[in-house]
Amino acid sequence: MTTIDTVVRRRESPARRRVLDAAGALFYAEGIHAVGIDRVIAEAAVAKATFYHHFPSKDDLVCAYLREQSDLVRSATVPVGDTPADQVVSVFESIGEFTCGPGFRGCAFVNAAAEYPDPRHPVRVVVADHRAWFRGVLRDLLTAARHPDVERTATMLVLLRDGLVVGGDLDDSMENRALVRENVSRILG
Repeated sequence: MTTIDTVVRRRESPARRRVLDAAGALFYAEGIHAVGIDRVIAEAAVAKATFYHHFPSKDDLVCAYLREQSDLVRSATVPVGDTPADQVVSVFESIGEFTCGPGFRGCAFVNAAAEYPDPRHPVRVVVADHRAWFRGVLRDLLTAARHPDVERTATMLVLLRDGLVVGGDLDDSMENRALVRENVSRILG
C-alpha cells in the first residue's frame, strides 16, 4: 500500500468503512448478484443517502470492494527466497496456504468475473487490472531468474494460480497445497 493509500484510508469515513466491510463479507460469502444494496445498507447500519454519497451505484461499490481485495493481495504478496525461482515458489505456497484458510470460498476476482461476463464492464476492468499486476510480478521474477521464456511461463503460472484458487474451493485444498512446489518447479523447468 502506498503512502497515498494510507492517507486516504485514514480519512475514510466510518460509514464508508462499514459499507465496504459489510459488502465485502456478503459478496464473498453469498455472491455479488445475490446481495442487494438494501441488504448492504442494513448490515452496515447506514442511511441510504449515506450509502449513495459514497457509492453512486452498486457497480461502484463492487469495484471498490475488488480494489480493496487487490490491495490486500498486493500487500500480502511478498516473494521470499534466495533465488528468483524460490521466490516464485514462495508466492504460490502462500496462495496454497490461503486456500486452506477458514471460510475460503474461492478467489474474489474469479468469482466476480463469473458474475460479470462482459470484459468491458467496470468490474471486469478491475479484475483485469489485478490479473495484469500479478502477471507482472511473475514476469519480473522470471526475468530476474533469467528464464528463457518469460511471457509464456508467466501465463502458465497465472493459469496454475487460477487452478489453485478454484481447486482450493472445490477440491481438497490440503492436497492441492501439497502439490504447489512440484507444479511450479515443473513449469519453471
